[in-house]
Amino acid sequence: MLREFVNRNSDRYLARWIVLTFDLSVIAISYFIASLLRYNFDASELAADWKPTNLAMVVLAYLGGFLISKSYAGIIRHTGLRDAFNILKASLIAFSILFVLTLLSYMASESFRSDFNIGRSVLVIHFLLNLFFLIGSRMAVKVIYQSTQMSRVQKQTKVLIYGAGASGMITKNTLQQESKRDYDILGFIDDNPYKVGKAIEGIMVYSPKKIFGSNFVEKNKVDQIIISIQSNLSPKRKKEITETALEKNLEVKIVPPIENWIHGELSAKQIKNVKIEDLLERDPIILDNVNISREVKDRVILVTGAAGSIGSEISRQLIYYAPRKVILLDQAESALYDLENEIKSKDPANYGLTEYVVGDVTDKARMTKVFRVFQPDIVFHAAAYKHVPLMEDNPYEGIKTNICGTKIVADLSADFNIQKFVMVSTDKAVNPTNVMGATKRTAEIYTQALGCRKSVNTQFIITRFGNVLGSNGSVIPLFRKQIEKGGPITITHKDITRYFMTIPEACNLVLEAGAMGNGGEIFVFDMGESVRIIDLAKKMVKLSGLQLGKDIEIVEVGLRPGEKLYEELLAVKENTKPTHHPKILIAEVEPVAYNKVKHLVNHLEHNLENKDNLDMVAELKAIVPEFISNNSIFASLDLKKIVND
Repeated sequence: MLREFVNRNSDRYLARWIVLTFDLSVIAISYFIASLLRYNFDASELAADWKPTNLAMVVLAYLGGFLISKSYAGIIRHTGLRDAFNILKASLIAFSILFVLTLLSYMASESFRSDFNIGRSVLVIHFLLNLFFLIGSRMAVKVIYQSTQMSRVQKQTKVLIYGAGASGMITKNTLQQESKRDYDILGFIDDNPYKVGKAIEGIMVYSPKKIFGSNFVEKNKVDQIIISIQSNLSPKRKKEITETALEKNLEVKIVPPIENWIHGELSAKQIKNVKIEDLLERDPIILDNVNISREVKDRVILVTGAAGSIGSEISRQLIYYAPRKVILLDQAESALYDLENEIKSKDPANYGLTEYVVGDVTDKARMTKVFRVFQPDIVFHAAAYKHVPLMEDNPYEGIKTNICGTKIVADLSADFNIQKFVMVSTDKAVNPTNVMGATKRTAEIYTQALGCRKSVNTQFIITRFGNVLGSNGSVIPLFRKQIEKGGPITITHKDITRYFMTIPEACNLVLEAGAMGNGGEIFVFDMGESVRIIDLAKKMVKLSGLQLGKDIEIVEVGLRPGEKLYEELLAVKENTKPTHHPKILIAEVEPVAYNKVKHLVNHLEHNLENKDNLDMVAELKAIVPEFISNNSIFASLDLKKIVND
């Protein structure tokens, strides 16, 4: 019956005046009990000495304490340490007032002393009884509420919290107050040996070795592990914890940074599953911000492809280095509009530093006007088509944008004496096996050759890196959608591997390379270790709380046209030399003579719209001799070349 009453009224809350009235009633009753204790339960002696004014003064004093501390404002079913402290604060205020009045009564007139005279022992007993009844009643309501709510939950979730610090304690309290799910917190895990073996509020602290090096998880049927560490948790350590937990078939969740808590308070809904991006992160890259700031400050900067994954992040980072103006150019009006609104709302102080221009890098007249009007000092060229299968089917668009568009922007940079031109390239330009990679390599060759001309003052710099996490069309968002739909997850080959970086990490390195470059360099980024895509898919399945083979399947569909198993950052003939930044190397590439490149590119451009796909790709292969098509209809051109040779 009690359970039905609580469940029926679980969405209702007591008004503050009702809680205050209840508390004052407790004060009056506990004063009567304290007086009885003082007189050893002798009712006749108590009646002889009972003064209504004493009770009135006590109630008024505690009313003042309650109003000052607002102890009546808390939601009783969620009573915590703060609520208990507010009751203690109110009681101390009232006790102090009454104690002072008692002392003053001895110095006052006889008539005042006869109306108000409370024994000090009664005050002390009353104070202690108040704390017991006021806090105890609230805790009783909380326990009853939680027990009735938990009885509605079908399954108890057994949890381990990684981190026995302040964040871990807040996580524990948050889970214990959660009414929609029953959490059984089995223990804390902590790397600090001084905490291991001790109990915090009755919950034991274990070492990682104890949890993961024994059958603790299996024996206690643990469901989840929640990582709750706000500081000193490196990406490497986070990865180690997560992968060890996944091996134990645990669901892994993580508490967000404290700055993301709603109004500074954590809720159970904010504790999310660890994402695969978290496992691919590396330790933060330390940048030479002074070097970047010196290059960017008070400069006008043009970013092409500014609405894309890389271009938008470059734009976000640039505005923090106090440029005079950042021109954000893209042909995708909706994406550019979204970026404008984002910067306007999230960074209004720097919004005035930006200009948003809709334009196509392949439109020479439009680009010439942009250069003439804005007179940029530095150009970050990120506009490009990047999807391998689409460009394999549409080589015209790949050539037009990635080669002709780059040529237009590069030529204008030289004509307008731009200080620096930084091109964003890709690892797919190395020994390309597809049209997209070959077009990017051609763009590299042209810009490098243009920068070698004596009459050109612009410094042409190329940055080359692999896949970025979360970029539009990348494999991780694809896998995530497939998992949400129940599968299957499709991979092209079980042995395929890729390099990954986060978008901010890649863009940081682009800015750093752009700042350190003197012209002619192809900067190669340290991408860490390559990742097997099938392992990536398996981890994403585990992180989603699913079982491979039972809840979802991974299906191998075969390599796509132009796709290769392993990406490379350097061609066979390329060597590297170090820079002052350990994550950035310079590829030593033999430049091609400008006149030769110009002739080949012009021949490719000439009458482009009238050429068929085979003719276009054949001319592309003439510019990039190492371009050998893989799993593509254009592989026939390689056979013809071998026969003719």
